[in-house]
Amino acid sequence: MGLANLKPALDACRRCPIGTCATQGVPGEGPRNAALMIVGEQPGDAEDLVGRPFVGPAGQIFDRAAKAAGLDRSASYVTNAVKHFKFQARGKKRLHQRPTQDEISVCRWWLDLERREIAPGLLVAMGATAAGALTGSEANILVRRGNVETTSDGSRVLITLHPSFILRLTDQIAQSRAEAQLTDDLRLAVQLARQTAE
Repeated sequence: MGLANLKPALDACRRCPIGTCATQGVPGEGPRNAALMIVGEQPGDAEDLVGRPFVGPAGQIFDRAAKAAGLDRSASYVTNAVKHFKFQARGKKRLHQRPTQDEISVCRWWLDLERREIAPGLLVAMGATAAGALTGSEANILVRRGNVETTSDGSRVLITLHPSFILRLTDQIAQSRAEAQLTDDLRLAVQLARQTAE
């Protein structure tokens, strides 16, 4: 099992119930030699339909912040902690549901595979689910953001906000502040990855 056959394996995955409801599995994308691995929570509605990570509204915020931070998305490996879209149907809408700890734990196998194959110099955990999958703790993301922590195997993880958190903020000033924080964290990620490469 490797990145070459990751997509069909994810499509067939039924290790947890989410895979039976989603349209398809959504693997990460990016070069095999990426110095940065960006990890989010799970695919959203747009990602589930298209089959690529971060292409919906949260992806637009991520792309904007990445551009402002000088982060080249095409040179990074972008993925999620959970590979299928968990949702609740409301009429024609599919509303995001947060994955459970069991679902995150079961799906960690796929994330670990991607980490082994890519071997990035730095991981960026966007949001509580990604932070939990990588560090074992989902707590206090607003306090931890901007800090570098480690996985159980010693890999470095920069904690930051998830773009969907920014989307959920109703105050425009709070949204702008949170996006600036995400941009600052991604800028730091670029610097740290560059230092590692040197």
